[in-house]
Formats: sequence, C-alpha cells, structure tokens
Amino acid sequence: MSSSQKSAKKLKAESEFDRAESAASFIFSKTKLRPQIALVLGSGLGAFADEFRTPVKIPYAEIPHFPRSTAIGHAGQLVAGKVGEIPVVGMQGRVHLYEGYSAKDVAFPIRVFARMGTKIVILTNAAGGIKPEFVAGQLVVIKDHINLQGVSPLTGPNDERFGPRFPDMTAAYDRRFREMAVGQGNRHHSGLPEGVYAALPGPSYETPAEIRYLRSIGADLVGMSTVPEVIAARHCGMRVLGISCVTNAAAGILDQPLDHKEVLEIAERVKGQFIALLKTVIPRIAAELD
Repeated sequence: MSSSQKSAKKLKAESEFDRAESAASFIFSKTKLRPQIALVLGSGLGAFADEFRTPVKIPYAEIPHFPRSTAIGHAGQLVAGKVGEIPVVGMQGRVHLYEGYSAKDVAFPIRVFARMGTKIVILTNAAGGIKPEFVAGQLVVIKDHINLQGVSPLTGPNDERFGPRFPDMTAAYDRRFREMAVGQGNRHHSGLPEGVYAALPGPSYETPAEIRYLRSIGADLVGMSTVPEVIAARHCGMRVLGISCVTNAAAGILDQPLDHKEVLEIAERVKGQFIALLKTVIPRIAAELD
C-alpha cells in the first residue's frame, strides 16, 4: 500500500470529532487566547477581524482538515484576538456548497470552535434583499431561516459528543442576542430590522420567478451560506446571532442584472457601520456568559 493510500485510509478512519479536535489543538498551539465568541465574516465583511487587538493570523491552509475558501472577497484566514478585553476568533471568509464542498465541510469550522470551548457564534453574510424595504447597504438581523439547499451537515451517523440526533431549531437565532443587536442598531444607526433568510446552493443568482416564490413562502433575504453553520452550531449547543448585509436587490426587484462586484462594493461602503455595530454588540453578548 502506497503512502498516499495509507494517509487516505487513516483520514477516513478518523471521525469528524477527531478532526475537529486536531484542528482546535493546532489553533491553540498558535495562540494563548481562549475565545469566548467566534465570528464568521462573509463576503466583503472580513475587515472586522482587522480591528482585533493583538491578532494572531492563521491561514486556513495551515490548519489540519480545515476547508480552504476560494470565493472572491474571502481572505481565507483565521484571526484570534480581542475586541476590547473579550477574546474572540474570526473567520475572514467561509466556504460554500457551490465551491464543491459538502455541508459537513462547510460546517466543520463551527465544530472546531465548539471543541475550542466557544459557546457563541456570530454569523454574517452578504444577501440579496427580497423585502422591498431592504435596500442595498441595509444591515438586517436574521430571525429565522429557510433551508432550500437540499442538504444538512447532520446527514449520516450522529456523534453524540457533538450533540443529539434531532436538535431543536425552534430558536435557531438567539432571541436575546437579536434584541441586543436591534437595540444597538436603533441607538447608533438608522434602524436595524429583522428578517427571514433563505439559503440556496448557488452559485448562480436566483431567477425573478424564484424570488417571487421565496417571497411567497416568507423569505425577506436570500443568500448561499450560513444555514449549514447555524445547524451545526445549534447541534453543538452554541448560541447564534446572524447578521446580513443587503448588498443588492434580489432578481426582479429592480430592472437590472446582478453582479458580485456590486456585492463587494456595497459591503465596503457599509464597513464602518458594520464594525461599529459589532463592537457595541459583542461586549453585551459576552456578558451573557457571566
């Protein structure tokens, strides 16, 4: 048996729990910080991690078993540091189903954060606005989601060391955290509404007919990420806050084509507002751990 075949056999023999433990141990070998909060920073939103104090940056390619981001606008590195005095870890970019990854691969970083002892995850994304009031540049707190990706990171044998076979998703997005975010958004910005996020696999944008369908089933936002990570986080008992940056009106809302360049431009435009919101929300969320 060749060395490559032996390596493949060994990798197959390792459980997802073992791989998550290995990745967590590697990250701990690079930093003394023990993060209380993990952040997944979506398209064009990774700049928040540049605001961390005493940052330690680790490329995904160096972390054992960690999936590597290939999407434009995703730096592909983990940053451990502090927001004020609160230890955090942030992903500058995520991976997606449309890159060829499985739902388990997409959710793997969340498993790693759980093995690091992190109890809270803040998930952010760029999204298309379905609700007419959600215009480009609007930040929206996610209150619920609709999974239309056709997959789940929990498919297959369940490992009870992560969580139960049938995790409850009634309150997938923590009500208390949502109230804190909305309160801070209303205090410091022009309002921070809530909305329902629909996840599709991508990478093509939705058709106008699909957007009409999504509106009819109660979706306010649409994107290609986040939901597998939320499912994995809740499976592990982590509390979740989700925030979308509306970077464009969804197909058919306005009479114009959709372009990923516009997504990144809008995310850059609202960067200051986004960073200010997280800086005020994170200390309040961390206080919930006391």
